[in-house]
Amino acid sequence: MISAAARDALQGWLETARALRGASDNTLDAYGRDVGEFLAFISEHKGGEVGLAALEDIGVTDMRSWMAHMRGREIGARSLARKLSAVKSFFRWLADREGIDPTAVLSARSPKFTRKLPRPLTADAAREVIDTAGVQSDIPWIGARDTAVITLLYGCGLRISEALSLTGADLPLPETLRITGKGGKERVVPVLGAAREAVTLYAGLCPHPIDRATPLFLGMRGKALNPRMVQKVVERTRLQLGLPATATPHAMRHSFATHLLNAGGDLRAIQELLGHASLSTTQAYTGVDTARLMEVYRASHPRAGRKA
Repeated sequence: MISAAARDALQGWLETARALRGASDNTLDAYGRDVGEFLAFISEHKGGEVGLAALEDIGVTDMRSWMAHMRGREIGARSLARKLSAVKSFFRWLADREGIDPTAVLSARSPKFTRKLPRPLTADAAREVIDTAGVQSDIPWIGARDTAVITLLYGCGLRISEALSLTGADLPLPETLRITGKGGKERVVPVLGAAREAVTLYAGLCPHPIDRATPLFLGMRGKALNPRMVQKVVERTRLQLGLPATATPHAMRHSFATHLLNAGGDLRAIQELLGHASLSTTQAYTGVDTARLMEVYRASHPRAGRKA
């Protein structure tokens, strides 16, 4: 059982993450679940209510027991590393706020895992996905909707959540969109004519009213489109085209970045379009090799062309 004080502390930490770090609702929900699960385990493990005093008494063996429990539930190394990161962040906040010694928690070693690099599609495969997605449904307006969403993922480098956050107020799509991404970070992305045309076609066929406050992309019954439906459409399209399992909606975003870079786009400009805080993340998304990075470096660094 978790004490009221511990629950209040958890809520205070989440509110701080929202205010200072601009964490999204989805991120805060994940943080809350991860730390809540940890506190529930500690309560059962120690056989009593978990209050602030009990949190200060957590030792190295308790952390090892929790991590073993997580592995016993077949939690993967990547997910466990994420959960541990959330727990550590919570305890750092407790250390500052309540003076709790977080040493045992912070000393827990994160499990090692192989970071999977995204695999972008070829330009031809990306076009085939867009062309084929629209025929996965016998209902014309749904086919037009699916084509419009996937065109935005590839043509503008949007995340699914960003595409589905558009509303009727965005109609007709302008030449640029102001997108609010992860952490509340805003960016401006250009909208290709093909994407504007695809969205206009869908909006004209949609049988449900799309008001200014209504989500732009709607499901069969007129409610906001579920992201899982987009994933299913791309999955069916992938199977029809014989593409690998890595051909996902997010791979369309990877492809947007890679194809821009291959066409001579500037890596930092692409970073801005994707809304990445770190250039290294953009590098991973584009699958850019060392030779291409050196080309960008020589073209942009003021001393790159000089001999030592």
